[in-house]
Amino acid sequence: MTGYIATVLLSYLLGSIPFGLILTRAAGLGDIRAIGSGNIGATNVLRTGNRGLAAATLLLDAGKGAAAVLLTRFVLLADPSSVAAPGSAQVLYVAALAAFLGHCFPAWLNFKGGKGVAVFIGVLLALSWPVGLIFCAVWLFIAFAQRMSSLAALTAAATAPLFAYVVDSVNLAGTTAVLALLLFFQHRANLGRLLKGTEPRIGSEKQAK
Repeated sequence: MTGYIATVLLSYLLGSIPFGLILTRAAGLGDIRAIGSGNIGATNVLRTGNRGLAAATLLLDAGKGAAAVLLTRFVLLADPSSVAAPGSAQVLYVAALAAFLGHCFPAWLNFKGGKGVAVFIGVLLALSWPVGLIFCAVWLFIAFAQRMSSLAALTAAATAPLFAYVVDSVNLAGTTAVLALLLFFQHRANLGRLLKGTEPRIGSEKQAK
């Protein structure tokens, strides 16, 4: 029980680091929450026009998700060489969920964080890198085909549990399904615009300007 509590706290704290907010402020671009959608994730950072900062935000957000899982595996587990030990896989899934919740609902930002796509990628790569790569491949395919970041993320998230079940295990599939539901909740405004046909496409804002 102590290990689970430590896992939740550490993973939540890692996940709640607002890299998008930190990087944009450090670059002198102000508060990212006052720009575009008000989100602290890489997609909104891209709306500042700084692709480098957006890429850094994406990598750091994915990295903190992966770090939460890997730190749990190699620091908190008694046998880090095997995730098949009793309770080992479960505590890794707890770490993944806590990091995701920390990113989406950080306590020090009034529980208004990012939408979780990058963190989703990071925890998947740490839990099962083949499933993480498939998620990225689906995202890229939909993004290039439809030119909609939100649709790409939602499609990748919706299919991730199936790939997790086929490639890895039913337990990872269940964890991935919970993450997907949370990601859909975070994208509820995007879902509404997709249904109405008003969701902007990638690059549309730049063309409008």
